Amino acid sequence: MTVIGFLSTAPATEDSMAKDVANAVEALEDFDVEYETGPMGTTIEAPNIGELLDAVQAAHEAVDGDRVSTFLKIDDKRSSEESAAEKVAAVEEHLGHTASSDRSE
Repeated sequence: MTVIGFLSTAPATEDSMAKDVANAVEALEDFDVEYETGPMGTTIEAPNIGELLDAVQAAHEAVDGDRVSTFLKIDDKRSSEESAAEKVAAVEEHLGHTASSDRSE
């Protein structure tokens, strides 16, 4: 089974959050997960829900601050091994091109 999550965690601050987000992403490297970070959050793939939640907890705790905001969306399709990349590829097949306005690839 593959569990896919979308994680966004950051300190509640008006300052730049890049360093704190980098700390959260770095914390994921201690777990059996694959991840890809984008401008609004990080997509995480884990072999099971426990590993995903442990990784998310570590990422949340890696953000320094007296107030931390974390958003997590989970896709736990228990009857499928479909990866995040395969989900995107299925959409692109219907589009007939990459799912991006930059179609140079």
